[in-house]
Amino acid sequence: MAVGETAAVDSGVRRRGCTFQKNDFFPEESFKSWGNYGKSIMETPFRFKDRVLKRSSDHAELVEIKARSGNEMKKTLNWWDLMWFGIGAVVGSGIFVLTGLEAREHAGPAVVLSFVVSGISALLSVFCYTEFAVEIPVAGGSFAYLRVELGDFVAFIAAGNIILEYAIGNAAVARSWTSYFATLCNKAPEDFRIIVHGMDPDYGHLDPIAVVALVVITALAVYSTKGSSIFNYVATIFHMAVLIFIVIAGLTKAKTANYKEFTPFGLHGMVDASAVLFFAYVGFDAVATMAEETKNPGRDIPIGLVGSMTITTVIYCLLAATLCLMQNYKDIDVNAPFSVAFSAVGMDWAKYIVSLGALKGMTTVLLVGAVGQARYLTHIARTHMMPPWFALVDERTGTPINATISMLCATAVVAFFTDLSILSNLLSISTLFIFCLVSLALLVRRYYSSGVTTKGNQVNLIVCLVLIIVSSIGISAYWNNTTTGWIGYPIFVPLWFLGTGGLWLFVPMAKKPKVWGVPLVPWLPSLSIAINIFLLGSIDTKSYIRFAIWTGFLLVYYVFLGLHASYDTAKQYDQSKHSSEEAEKQWNKVEQGVVEQDSSTAHVSN
Repeated sequence: MAVGETAAVDSGVRRRGCTFQKNDFFPEESFKSWGNYGKSIMETPFRFKDRVLKRSSDHAELVEIKARSGNEMKKTLNWWDLMWFGIGAVVGSGIFVLTGLEAREHAGPAVVLSFVVSGISALLSVFCYTEFAVEIPVAGGSFAYLRVELGDFVAFIAAGNIILEYAIGNAAVARSWTSYFATLCNKAPEDFRIIVHGMDPDYGHLDPIAVVALVVITALAVYSTKGSSIFNYVATIFHMAVLIFIVIAGLTKAKTANYKEFTPFGLHGMVDASAVLFFAYVGFDAVATMAEETKNPGRDIPIGLVGSMTITTVIYCLLAATLCLMQNYKDIDVNAPFSVAFSAVGMDWAKYIVSLGALKGMTTVLLVGAVGQARYLTHIARTHMMPPWFALVDERTGTPINATISMLCATAVVAFFTDLSILSNLLSISTLFIFCLVSLALLVRRYYSSGVTTKGNQVNLIVCLVLIIVSSIGISAYWNNTTTGWIGYPIFVPLWFLGTGGLWLFVPMAKKPKVWGVPLVPWLPSLSIAINIFLLGSIDTKSYIRFAIWTGFLLVYYVFLGLHASYDTAKQYDQSKHSSEEAEKQWNKVEQGVVEQDSSTAHVSN
């Protein structure tokens, strides 16, 4: 029995979801009494140093940590399921809402190139996620990968942003669901929202329908992962048929005159749109969290992740090009662009098909998001950085009910109040930040191994990574602070090549993947870091302020609660492991003594 399992499991009683028992939330030694807590607070600097420097291991994530959920998740998924989960997770609100918003306000018809830039960035991140998911197929996704390579503290900061990413992402999609549902009912997109005039407009358009949609979808996610997969497959097939209809029917009404002003906002506008449209690719990391429920991760995950992302990028480019050919970018509706575009070209009947397809697409995004966010929270809780109650897996359904319902509540509150534009920008920051960390972690995984990498090579690795990050920040900052200058690029671009090339030439690779690996390492992961940082520089200041507030909240929680809970759990596990090793040594000595005694007896008898 792994240390840290819930009290219910330790006592041999199988737990059902959403039940409470003593010590479900803070069972660790630091929280047994106020005196213990006071001592723990006094040890904060020492404990923080320990958590920053300590790394988890592949084996710990795959065996010990996973066992803390009490029950196993059911392995029911194959590459076909993952492929459709990937498409269902991604093709939703981003294409049906943000395409219109960014085409009208930032990119014009060049929005198609914005999708290409953000798609390349997403595909590079997919490569990095895929290698990790094959090597460490657990529900924790990027949280587990970062714990192994960059340590507990970095993993926790990422974990907090992962939870924020999913809460915001599903909230944004749920609000878009309401807009298209209103269009389907022949109403204006805002008609089903309750407008509170005394509140800030960014938070005063209340959306009860979004909450209802979230509740219904979450019920399916709780019931069965395989059932969710079947529903997603059927819904996504219908959705794909609608997308094909949009492209074919839309192109029959295409006007090339609408492309005369291809880049009305310039190259900067196109790149700024790319940063926001990255939101449209969010969701594929949810597929990585399903690795624990995949029958053959080494084969299924690469096909499912890379295949779905490639298909998605092509779909996005076709849809964006079609929209801007149908209607002048200045006339595009920002709430329901495709439906309104068909009405504008005299195909009013088609808007119902578009709205129905959009609803289907957003429904699958909500479903996969509900599945993915719960699995992230489950694995985070297994480490006790969040209370272990969230880690419980229901015996009958084989799903993490507590985590699923808890994330539903958080998402529903955000969806009820918050405007889409705020959600999309904040979501892009969290997502790009996490993708940067995963790409960085992959380079660390390939080029550093304790006991293998020499001190000299460690120094070379650090220098190269610093050059890659600093040069990427320099390129992004220069791009966003000048419209005509060029002098910064001959400085920062060669620095990026120096850092990446130095890693390639002077630091020997310490570890190679066993089954599937990212090609062209270190170039592709380094390029992923550069593009993600580049896009981060294009996001508005207010979003960064909100991001800083959230990160500050995470730090407060970590210092006063998460740090001590995870430290106690790790310490308890280390002590148990040491005791087991000592017991094994003693047993081996006993066995050896018996063998020697038997040999001596046999010798005397002879």
